[in-house]
Amino acid sequence: MKFFSLPLRVTNTVSSIDPPAIQVRGAVKRFGSLQALGGVDLEIRQGEFFGLLGPNGAGKTTLISAMAGLSRLTEGHISIMGHDVVGDYRAARRALGVVPQELVFDPFFSVREMLRIQSGYFGLRNNDAWIDELLASLDLTAKASTNMRQLSGGMKRRVLVAQALVHRPPVIVLDEPTAGVDVELRQTLWQFVRRLNAEGHTILLTTHYLEEAEELCTRIAMLKAGQVIALDTTSAILTRFSQRALKIRVAGTATLPAQLAGHVMSFAEGLLQLRFERYAQIESMLAAVREAGFEILEIDISKPDLEQAFIEIMHREGGA
Repeated sequence: MKFFSLPLRVTNTVSSIDPPAIQVRGAVKRFGSLQALGGVDLEIRQGEFFGLLGPNGAGKTTLISAMAGLSRLTEGHISIMGHDVVGDYRAARRALGVVPQELVFDPFFSVREMLRIQSGYFGLRNNDAWIDELLASLDLTAKASTNMRQLSGGMKRRVLVAQALVHRPPVIVLDEPTAGVDVELRQTLWQFVRRLNAEGHTILLTTHYLEEAEELCTRIAMLKAGQVIALDTTSAILTRFSQRALKIRVAGTATLPAQLAGHVMSFAEGLLQLRFERYAQIESMLAAVREAGFEILEIDISKPDLEQAFIEIMHREGGA
């Protein structure tokens, strides 16, 4: 797969006077009696790979729509690279590229025609050289003359990425970019996005594949009912909210010893799961299981993961 260097390279060095890539202040959005956003404050620095996570209905897409100017906040404001999305909307939209969750396309045009039309939205003429680079980078060159409705879902997803990048934005928003796509496309897309981020582009990612967010994002915000309930580095969230678990497959009908009572996460169908904080605790836990009369058949140690942390944060009253 071919990668390219952006003609207008974004620097990885951000000074203290540079504006945030995305700044959200007091964002409230109401649809009648429904409050989709309840006062969101968020600041994403230039060059970050940032994750915005939450269950369905948490307000993620509503917030992204407000960033892109597709809807207007009831209260509060949003700026992109220092440009207010309402008061300075032309500069804000030029600085932002959004890959939407839905497969939105015009069925009457080819891939190249779609990208030329998208270029025209930003007043870009003679943009074919850049379009060619995008097509090559996303493995779309062979499909350049193909009508959009003839493409597979995965190919349409690649075209949406190309559309978001056709005007060379410094800030890129990916709203569920790998939903329903195959493994090969997922890997290709993440290679490409990592390259963009390494070249200084700010990436905002929403995804329900939490292993992707854990691997890619340096900081994460979690939304619940339109409010930020957790915001920290990925490593800090993993350390604070998820637990190490000792999984033991056992045989026998003995009774669990009392000394394990505070560590038992679950025990069903011969699988005992015990929480622990220090690896030094494992030896005494195994000894207690044996002494109780169980035969140990299998042992596995699970490390903290973002899915476990996400579930714990979402179930905590009022969040974190």
